Amino acid sequence: MPNVEMKFSYHHVVIFCLTFLSYSFFHATRKTLSNVKSSISDEWTIEGFFKSNRTHLRILPNETWNSRSVFEQKEADIFLGYMDTSFMLFYAFGLFLSGYLGDKFELRKVLSFGMFSSGIVVLCFGYVTEVTHTYKKYLYMILMVLNGLLQSLGWPCVVAIMGNWFGKSSRGFILGLWSSCASVGNIIGALVTARVLKYGYEYSFLITSTFLIGLAIINFFSLISSPADLLRSRKYVYEPIVDANEDVMSPHCSYTESDVMAPHCSYTESDPLLPEEIPEEEDEDKDEAIRFLDAFMLPGVLLCAFAYAFLKLVNYSFFFWLPLYLDRNFHWSEDTADKISIWYDVGGIIGGTVAGYVSDRIGRRGIVVVPMLIFAIPSLVLYSYLPTSVSKNMNAFILSICGLFIGGVASLISAAISADLGQQKTLSKNKRALATVTGIIDGTGSLGAAIGQVTLPYIETAYNWEWVFYMFVIMTVLTIACLMPMFIRDARETLPCCKRRNNTDAEVSVDPPVRERQNTAPYSDPPPSYDEIS
Repeated sequence: MPNVEMKFSYHHVVIFCLTFLSYSFFHATRKTLSNVKSSISDEWTIEGFFKSNRTHLRILPNETWNSRSVFEQKEADIFLGYMDTSFMLFYAFGLFLSGYLGDKFELRKVLSFGMFSSGIVVLCFGYVTEVTHTYKKYLYMILMVLNGLLQSLGWPCVVAIMGNWFGKSSRGFILGLWSSCASVGNIIGALVTARVLKYGYEYSFLITSTFLIGLAIINFFSLISSPADLLRSRKYVYEPIVDANEDVMSPHCSYTESDVMAPHCSYTESDPLLPEEIPEEEDEDKDEAIRFLDAFMLPGVLLCAFAYAFLKLVNYSFFFWLPLYLDRNFHWSEDTADKISIWYDVGGIIGGTVAGYVSDRIGRRGIVVVPMLIFAIPSLVLYSYLPTSVSKNMNAFILSICGLFIGGVASLISAAISADLGQQKTLSKNKRALATVTGIIDGTGSLGAAIGQVTLPYIETAYNWEWVFYMFVIMTVLTIACLMPMFIRDARETLPCCKRRNNTDAEVSVDPPVRERQNTAPYSDPPPSYDEIS
């Protein structure tokens, strides 16, 4: 592989932290709902309202109580499933559009608008409705649909911004670590809920939505979408230098005396930290956003999208239903279930970071993600057969293993692999496709997750939780099937045994290699990766 010189500035740190926190609180607002499902179900049902283990009892006027919607316990669970499904469906549809909007308009403005408006909707959904004692099913549904559309503006924008600032040489590790923002957001939501639940579940929504709104304001005034935007606002000197190791021309930038606080930077050809030519104001909108259908037909996008649909169904089922499963199956209190559910996200953080680092060192993603998914199957089966008498520590340990394999792979697909596919060489004439490709992959995944959220409560009520985990195993197998072509291709180019077989095939070729051809290329390319296939 070519020697890649990476130098980071404080701008990279700021971009990493702002985008990380932004999507963390996107997820924190989502996780709040899944963590308070038992409390909301208790508010909606008579038998739940008078449960002996409720942390607080709301004494409401008789008119207020009679005006609310009252369910049977199973009906309440099914309605919660419909709310999750409505969120995921409109979130998925929004992703297909928001990716295009992120490439068409300025990423900073699209992201800030999505964060601010989503924070307002979450505040109304969880806090205002409870404070005003407004319990209407249609109102909950409308707010959930709006939240799905607005939250869809987040992921394609933050991935595109990170892809603009960090090159492919370290993308697996950087984005693997960065994509833990979703898991960190889940942990924040769970901890906030466990802390304030005794005062009322509405305060969980109040806290997370307030932080989301505040970060939206910070991003609008502080976030820089790409290094080119930074350089357009600065005075700089552009001079070419020759990298002795690569023997190719590399961009070099030196800031003037007015920018003495900015670091000296030098990047190689594989790192999109500087444009290939001096950016000019009149050329700011030179690159147009790729058309949606063209982005969908890019090599590798279709299979990756379907793979993520199956895997996100499993990942988001844990996200939405794990606290309720721990409450119902192991008979733990809601705050205890919230704390135990954190360990699934801890495993996802470790898995995504390690998988990204290993895939960077190997130079291939498929050869890492498929073995992880194979190991995920026995971990799911083991967790489904845990007895109710198992200790909390053992439950948390096995749960973290499930998160390591499932959540880790989901993070790698949605971030690093999506960024690779959105900046492949077939886009040399149109480079603004990263957000669109990310939206397609995450949107297709969200469609699969939406189907799972409406299917899961029916399976659980008609059969039991054991059959839910059987569904998870089947979805994991289908994910492996979609990613198998990538794995086979990467294995042929990486594993020693496959390399020897390829060399043997080359020796029996009719046309012998021509020695003169070895000197015609300016430099030696590594074997093409999956994102370079035409």
